This record gives sequence, C-alpha cells and structure tokens, in this order.
Amino acid sequence: MIKKIALLSVLLSLTQGCTQKITKVDHKYTNALINETSPYLLQHAHNPVNWEAWSPEVLERAKKEDKPLLISIGYAACHWCHVMEKECFEDEEVAQMMNENFINIKIDREERPDVDQIYMDAIQMMSGNGGWPLNIVALPDGKPFWGATYVPKDNWIKSLDQLINLYKNEKSRVVQVATDLSNGINAINLVENKADADTYSLEQLENATSNWSKHFDDYLGGYKRAPKFMMPNNWDFLLHYATANKKPELLEQVNTTLTRMAYGGIYDHIGGGFSRYAVDTKWHVPHFEKMLYDNGQLSSLYAKAYAVSGNELYKNVVEETISFVKEELLDKNGGFYSSLDADSLDEHGELEEGAYYVWTKEQLQQFLGSDYELFKDYYNINSYGLWEKGNYVLIRDQNEDEIAKKHNVSVADLGQKMKNALKTLKQERSKRDKPRLDDKILTSWNGLMLKGLVDAYRYLGNEEYLELALQNAAFIEKEMIKDDFSLFRNHKEGNSSINAFLDDYATVIEAYLALYEVTFDENWLMKGKKLLDYTKLHFLDGESGMFFYTSDEDESLIRRTVETSDNVISASNSIMAKNLLKYHKLFSEDGYGEMAAQMVKNVQADFDESAQGFANWLHLVLYQNQNFHEIAVVGENYKTLGKEIAANYLPNSILVGSSKEGNIELLKSRYNEGQTLIYVCIEGACKLPVTTADHALGQLQN
Repeated sequence: MIKKIALLSVLLSLTQGCTQKITKVDHKYTNALINETSPYLLQHAHNPVNWEAWSPEVLERAKKEDKPLLISIGYAACHWCHVMEKECFEDEEVAQMMNENFINIKIDREERPDVDQIYMDAIQMMSGNGGWPLNIVALPDGKPFWGATYVPKDNWIKSLDQLINLYKNEKSRVVQVATDLSNGINAINLVENKADADTYSLEQLENATSNWSKHFDDYLGGYKRAPKFMMPNNWDFLLHYATANKKPELLEQVNTTLTRMAYGGIYDHIGGGFSRYAVDTKWHVPHFEKMLYDNGQLSSLYAKAYAVSGNELYKNVVEETISFVKEELLDKNGGFYSSLDADSLDEHGELEEGAYYVWTKEQLQQFLGSDYELFKDYYNINSYGLWEKGNYVLIRDQNEDEIAKKHNVSVADLGQKMKNALKTLKQERSKRDKPRLDDKILTSWNGLMLKGLVDAYRYLGNEEYLELALQNAAFIEKEMIKDDFSLFRNHKEGNSSINAFLDDYATVIEAYLALYEVTFDENWLMKGKKLLDYTKLHFLDGESGMFFYTSDEDESLIRRTVETSDNVISASNSIMAKNLLKYHKLFSEDGYGEMAAQMVKNVQADFDESAQGFANWLHLVLYQNQNFHEIAVVGENYKTLGKEIAANYLPNSILVGSSKEGNIELLKSRYNEGQTLIYVCIEGACKLPVTTADHALGQLQN
C-alpha cells in the first residue's frame, strides 16, 4: 500500500518560502459559502472557486457526476491558509481548473473536527507530515488518495493536472490506492477491549514519568525542541503528580515552564492572553493566533499552580488572561468567540503576521519617554528580544528583584512603572488595526473556558469570575443543549446548525461538575449527568468500551473515530473517563466507575513510552491508586466552609454540599440541626464529621 501511496504522493510540495502579503478581495464572484456562518468559510465566499460546504448532498452529486472531491480544510486564524487563498484560490486560472474537474469543498476544521481528524490521519500516512491548510483529493465517496498542506500556485496547478490525468486514465489504480489508504485509516484507529489487563500501578507510572522527563528543557521549560506548544494538560498532570507524591524535581519543572511561558513573547504582556505556540525554544516569537481553548485551559492551570505555590506571577497571568478573554472574546449572550487571527493590517495597509503585537525601538522610545531605559531591560529591547525587520517581541528573562537592584529602584516602584508603560502601549496599540475575529461560538471551547473561569474563582476567589462562569453556563444551557440533552456544536448570531461531537459533551460535563463544586447548585450537577447519560446512549462503543467521536444519529463518514491521544486539547475519551470516575463517586449504582476503569485499561499500554500524549489519562492512575475523597459539607454554613475547602488544591477529591438534606446519596442522613458538619469519605464510607475546614483538610492527610 505504501508504494502505491508514494506514487501519488510524489506531487507533494510543502514549501514555506512565500510572500506573507494578502490584498483585499473584490466581490466579482460569490459561491455557495455565502450561506454559511463560519467566518473561515465566509472568507472564501467570494473566491472564483465554486466552493461548497461539506454535506451528504454534495458527496452524492460528486458520485453522479463522477468527479473527485477536492477538500480544503483550515480555520480562520490560520496564517498559511490565508497565503494559499491569495496565491491559489483567488486566482482565476486555478479556479477554472478546479471548477471543471473537481467538486470543491471547504471545511472549517473547528466546526467539523470529525472530518478533519480523518484526513489529517490520511496525510500523515501519505507524507509523514500534517498541518493546515489541509488539502485532500478523494473519491466521490470521500476515500482520500492524495494530500498536501500549503502548496504554491505553480506546484498546485501541476499537481492537479497530474491528478486529473490519473483519475481519468488510471482510475482503477486510484481506487485501489484510496481503498488501501482508507483501510489503513481505520486500522490505526482501532481500540481493543483489554478487560483482562491489570490496573496500571504507581511503579509503572514512576517509570513512565521518568522516561517522559528525559525530554524536558530544564532551563527554558517545556521540551527540548522547537516549535514549542504549551500543552496545558501535560503540566496539569505533572502538577497533580508532583504534589500528590512529593516530587520536588517535577514541581520545579512545572514552575520553570509556567514561569518561562509567562515571561515569553507567547504571552501578551500588554493585553493578556497566550498565543498558540512559539516558533523558537525560549517561548519568544509566537505564531500570533490567540485561541479560546488555550486561554481557557491555561487560566485553569495557572490558577491551580497559584493555589499550590502562592506565586503572584501566576495570579497575574490568570487575571490578565481572563481580562483579555472578557474584552476580546465575550459575546453579549454570554458565549465566547473562538479566536483572534495571526494577521492584521500593517502600516502599509496589508495583512502581516504579528503586525498588531510588535514594536520598533523608536516607537517604544517615543511612547515611553524617560521610562524607556527601565522598560528596555525589563522586556529585552536588545538582541534577545529582536524578531525581524527591526521589530521586537516583548520577552522577560529576569525577575523583578534583579531588575530593581540593577536600576536602584524598589520592586514596588518598578512594578508601577512597568504597569504604567504597558497601559500606555495598550492605548497606542488600540489605534492599530486589530486582528480579525473568528466570532463563531464552539461548545467544547466554551466548556474549556467555563472550567478555566470556575478554577480561577475557586483558587483566586474573585466573584467576577463566578459571575462570568454562571453567565456562560446559562448560555450553554439555553442555546446549546436541546430538549433531549443532545448538544449543538456551533452558534453564531442566534443560529446553531451542527450536531455536537464527543469533546463538546466531555468539556461541558467537566465544567458543569466543577461549577457545581463551587456553587452547590444541583442544577449543574444534574445537567452534567443527563449529558453524560446521553453520550452513553449515542456515543458508546459497546465492544471496546470507548466512546466514538460522533453520535450514532449523525451521518456516516469513512471512519467513526475513537479519539484517545491527548494533544493541545485533551482527548475527548480521557475527559470522559475522568467525568465517569467523578460521577461514580456520587452515583455509585450507575456503572460509571467500571466504565472509566475499562477505558484506562484499553489505552494504558501506551503510557510507558508516550506519557506526554496521554497526560490527561494519567490523572486516573492517581485516582485509582491513591485515596480519592468525597467531601460533603452539610448545614447552614455550607457555602462558606465549602469555599474555604475549595480554595485548596485537592485534585483527588470531589466536593458536595447542601444546607440540609441533599438529593444525592452522599448528602442524605448527614444533616444535624444547628451545626454545619464536614464529612470526609472514601467510596461513601466517612470519617467522623468535623466542624472546621482545617480539621477536614487534616483528615485528608491521614
């Protein structure tokens, strides 16, 4: 099969050296994408290419016309997607070739990750590489036989011309390659039921993390490679593992990573929030997209790290990140938008990557005046902070004490001067053309942001974060949850059109459960349970015990994906397994615990050598091997005591509370009039109740 694929893959050209300038499109052409709501699809609505959105009807027409599909997948904040649009899809010569010979389909990968997953696996099998834009040529039934990422115009035309000839003149060969490739795509996604496997032990986990740690960058944080992705789930697990098992060297690695990311240019020191990844090893120059999913997860991670360390830097990061999200990504209905683009208009009126965020030395001197020299040292306006074309990306590499000592100022004065300088630069930056906004609302990413807000409230205690969380939770309840407790994936301007995928359910369930723990409002707990039960009914694979990414009520693709690897967002199955285990602690008769245990057994063979790619799963190893506590607070003062307990980092626990008797088993027969009692339990067996948070926290240690 590989040889056949190679014959058709020889046309791949993954060149990166092309112009970054994009001019405005005219409106000479309008295609079917004008009827879509996705900003990414609408960006292509005036291409001369006859783009259509993915639908069963389009595939059926391709079969009738016997035309191959040309599927182009991207997203609104994707820089190279914009470049290829300018060079190829706005070109009339290219469009004519595509329109005459293909059924052309544009896909927003953020709206249709189910399709994107399949074709990303296909291109990685064909070429060993992947990325966006992701361009696939497939049979009318969707089976792929060629793929590429970014391709410049000349190579694109040559590739398409050869593919057309192959399809017309050697169709049987093409069909065989597509069939073999599709079989391979399905084979790599199979998950076996491993019911007979032993529970993964702490000793095995020790060995897995030891292998994992060999790849750490001890000085700059993260891993010894570039580009550097932040991978929040990696550091979230290592924070859990290091604190639960007294691993100071791992905790130091977590702190080094979080500090360096917060110091780096990947963090927006002026406006708050993180970009998607850094292109270098020191977290300096980002790929300038700012994604909701990163900032939701990082709000959660830094809040937890603050609870463990008390480090004010982490607290500031949480506050500034949430401020950015509220300022730039919050819709009036309580939902959160998806992203800000990497590109914005530069001083010449042309789209340029990072134009909104970078500064020249002359600009900084002009705007900051006498504080420039101090600012220059603090944010490295020197060779360390230089990017390209005389532009600087702000980056720190020293703490305040070192800078203050060098300039003979107090730390407090230094902090105030830098705060004032950043405020000035923010005002100046606001005069620039802002990056384009992707204003679609995605359920799963909102779930991640909701969890970030809940954790920020839990560990920082800011009531504003709880208000934002409740506003967002209510939006999801009103706009995204249907009467039967199925979900929508997307929302924009009052319209939702795509049924949700497993990650949508998993993240909302997780967020609703977390929201219950800080409010004790059973509405959120029970909403989460109903969503959980819906996934059991429509997503569960009875044979393997895993969950499919798509519902049994949705259209069939060439593969029904099972997502197991944790990436920049944790795998939907790993989030579901954690949800199941935690709901088991409250609803022990529903079989959730057995399901979670089976899911871990099915994937644990990969933990030894690939712990980084299964980091979110590894929480379950700690849950299973160490005491997991249910903490019940019952009585008039339950909210105050609950909040006091919740402010502590207690990953191996779940917190419930009520003023009197509650509806869940753990809250029954616990009420004692005139007292507020705290029960620390394991699988429903409780120690003697205590009346203070300190006593309860002490019981957790014994």
